[in-house]
Amino acid sequence: MTAAAWDLVRENQVFAAAESEQVAAVRAAGVEVSIGGVDALLAAARERGTAVWLAGPAGDQELARTLGMRIAREPGLAELELMYGSWDPPGARLLDAVSAMDRLLSPGGDPWKRQQTHATLAQFMLEEAYEAYDAIAAGDLAALREELGDVLLQVVLHARLAEELPDGERWTVDDVAGDLVEKLVRRNPHVFAGVTVSSIEEITENWERIKRAEKARGSAVEGIVLAQPALALAAKLLERVERAGLDVPAPAQPSTVENEGELGAALFALVAAARGRGLDAEAALRRAALEFADAVRAAEA
Repeated sequence: MTAAAWDLVRENQVFAAAESEQVAAVRAAGVEVSIGGVDALLAAARERGTAVWLAGPAGDQELARTLGMRIAREPGLAELELMYGSWDPPGARLLDAVSAMDRLLSPGGDPWKRQQTHATLAQFMLEEAYEAYDAIAAGDLAALREELGDVLLQVVLHARLAEELPDGERWTVDDVAGDLVEKLVRRNPHVFAGVTVSSIEEITENWERIKRAEKARGSAVEGIVLAQPALALAAKLLERVERAGLDVPAPAQPSTVENEGELGAALFALVAAARGRGLDAEAALRRAALEFADAVRAAEA
């Protein structure tokens, strides 16, 4: 409820046509709400100078029409002022997503979703993230909007499944969002704590310093996502070693490749060479694969 609307509610007699969730919420906040009609509302307005009508979910159109006609017939009876008590802030539809997922996983909902676990859904989290990546790479913002919705579906679904965990392990989507907010506040002191910064590099350094303090890791490579594609993993390892100032040479590229060990070393050496020249090995391999796919389609045609 907006501040102005809330002040009116607290300072005046409040009426409603029937009980509703909004009436219950206002009462829970310590405000008395009377159930009545037009006559009771006008009587309170005459007695106190101002009375508040708390419109129901459907807008109480019949009451508004009756009240308007009474005031039109008797102009000195009262004055009407329409005030919006609330509005949907950015993110309000996220609550609808949470509510819809709750229904899908509750008894009588979707049997397939009710059978899933975090492990069975893991592959879909990766797939949806890659589909969003493809939309970004293609510059297709409409597709990106849809794919981000699919990523969000995975987040909401995992959070709802976690509500079914045993005591001590259970968490909710609010815990997920709360942890995120706390992290954003902690790691952006230049926004939330008045810390002065002079460059993007300094912001990044602050983020990494705070992150290191939070994680208290014993190794420069601890915390790297091991499930990511191998080329991306190699690049991330090299980046971490470089950032930590460690002198750990990458494997030398062999002149011949006869087994998986030599192949792995050769690929790692190529990633290191690419990084040294400012090239993205993952993106280069992706482009080469896409070009190969185009060639296949051309041959098929």
